[in-house]
Amino acid sequence: MLHTYNALLKDNQIEWIDEVPTVSDRPVRVHVTFLEDPSTSATASQGQRMAEILAKIADLNPFADIDPKALQREIRQDRPLPYRE
Repeated sequence: MLHTYNALLKDNQIEWIDEVPTVSDRPVRVHVTFLEDPSTSATASQGQRMAEILAKIADLNPFADIDPKALQREIRQDRPLPYRE
């Protein structure tokens, strides 16, 4: 069974934050996953970029020539029922 323990890596040494694992004197195989701190500036710039792209799409008005009522009628056409023709 895999267990997860919170720790900090400082100068090639692990500093345990919460519970300290109990291990024997023999070497223990571990997997270390680096958790990235989300950068608020990167998130803000991505949001700004997304807003600009959406504004450009809105200016293009790509669905101007589509009649929603006609599209619904086309999509909802009944198919012929078997043995009823």
